[in-house]
Amino acid sequence: MSPFPQQLIDGYRTFASQRLPAEQSRYRDLSVRGQSPETMVIGCCDSRVSPEVIFDAGPGELFVVRNVANLVPVYQPDPGAHGVSAALEYAVSVLRVKHIVVLGHAQCGGIRAFIDKIEPLSPGDFIGKWMAMFVKPGEVVEQRDHETMHDFTVRIEKAAVFRSLENLMTFPFVRTPVERGGLHLHGAYFGVAEGTLSVLDRATKEFRSVKELVGE
Repeated sequence: MSPFPQQLIDGYRTFASQRLPAEQSRYRDLSVRGQSPETMVIGCCDSRVSPEVIFDAGPGELFVVRNVANLVPVYQPDPGAHGVSAALEYAVSVLRVKHIVVLGHAQCGGIRAFIDKIEPLSPGDFIGKWMAMFVKPGEVVEQRDHETMHDFTVRIEKAAVFRSLENLMTFPFVRTPVERGGLHLHGAYFGVAEGTLSVLDRATKEFRSVKELVGE
């Protein structure tokens, strides 16, 4: 058996010597009373897009689930195993989160593979089946006339956020508190190269820079 990754050992040592002492009381408190985050973030597995880092969140502040291309499936109560749906149910029904944020991002590998129809998106694998739920039956996703590949890719990356928000509302335990005003759904998009964050304006269906919203 190969040794545990040294990078992780070194990282933990830094955590234990620097961050842990400053937050030790919070960890002890969380271990006793449990977690009660107000926000759930549904993000991508991409190693460059960590919600805890982007939102500068401390322990116990965010309930995070990550998957390929930050997708939420439709409500499907069958005998199969549904990891995202299970995490969503726990966040809403047990933790009673007040906000759910779907966090998309630039240079998403899952989206680009979906667009290019390249490996590993063969019909029989896991990623291919996972990405297939991005489109509805009969829906065609293709590049528009005079649309650059970059603009096309960004549009589809953002469309994944819209589709996940749409699919969230197929879950009865999400739809009911949303309609009653106790749960709020949000979309966001992170620019990896610049470290920029845009949030979805549900009225205009456009993403607006956080800097623009706060007047910086």
